[in-house]
Amino acid sequence: MNNSFLQLVFLQFRSFYREPAILFWAIGFPIIMAGVLGIAFSNKEIKRKVMILGSTDSASFEKVLGADIGMPSRFTFIYGTKRQAELGIKRGEIQLYFLPSSDRITFFLDPTNTEAQNTYLVLEREFRRDNKVTKKIVVQPLTSQGTRYIDFLIPGLIALGILNSCVWGISWTLINYRIKKLLRRMIATPMKKSYFFLAQFSARIFITIAEAVILFLFAAIFFKVQITGSILALIMVFLCGVISFSGLAILVSSKTANTEVANGLINAVTLPMMILSGIFFSYQNFPEWLIPIIKVLPLTMLADAFRSIFVEGAGIKEILLPSLILLLEGIAFYWIARKIYKWS
Repeated sequence: MNNSFLQLVFLQFRSFYREPAILFWAIGFPIIMAGVLGIAFSNKEIKRKVMILGSTDSASFEKVLGADIGMPSRFTFIYGTKRQAELGIKRGEIQLYFLPSSDRITFFLDPTNTEAQNTYLVLEREFRRDNKVTKKIVVQPLTSQGTRYIDFLIPGLIALGILNSCVWGISWTLINYRIKKLLRRMIATPMKKSYFFLAQFSARIFITIAEAVILFLFAAIFFKVQITGSILALIMVFLCGVISFSGLAILVSSKTANTEVANGLINAVTLPMMILSGIFFSYQNFPEWLIPIIKVLPLTMLADAFRSIFVEGAGIKEILLPSLILLLEGIAFYWIARKIYKWS
């Protein structure tokens, strides 16, 4: 009994290390992710960007604050108008803005945004420490549409929902079909391959719409989130996003018939974008060399397009380019997948 138990345990270990792909996704991939994120966040200085309301002709400047308490933050101070400041808040490019006057300094920020609160606390401490500054410090909460953190978060969550629904839903379904030998049976029928993939895509459209509508209704009822831009533009970028991630899902599922490898592949696609694409916080916090790469990720383009429609009032013209890129990416992913797809 004991010997048979040990042999069964050893069997599990052998099946693990004999499959190189499993070893990579279980051990190698987490190490790679840790290395990439470690390099990305290796800078000990936290970068914070704020705007000063005043002359737009004034040059921006940087200053390191908080080093004396072991929390150095490199502040970038830029000058701009109130409209530019509000737009920067909506896009997550700045944490807050302030207006200096003869007798006071007025800070404008979303009190529910932790990053904005931390930025304010560091600045307030520096102002109060300066004996030369005797001005009154006033906080003006931002509560208007688009300037709250929830207005930044909801469009990103809708984009993330499309990614997860398509990649996990389609990829995992197709891989299970291959494992159970269902794909081999289907290909033996008069079924057209294009119809098979089109059915996956069509079903996913209705599922993602239902998920997005439920999330939006919840946010609209409890947090008064609104869509200020074109509904037609929203529908267009939504469909292009579903096409892009559906094509990616078919490509991810094109070869493997192993659940452990499938899990690793899907996580390899979804996790980096989930972390980098600015869903929960602005990607402007990442190092400058990484931002151009982040901006071309499909999830980043989809989330940015959604936010521009939700909070900036964007129309078809403004989201036409990212929608076209997402559409072409989806077509390219699907074309590659059709060429290499393993049906058995």
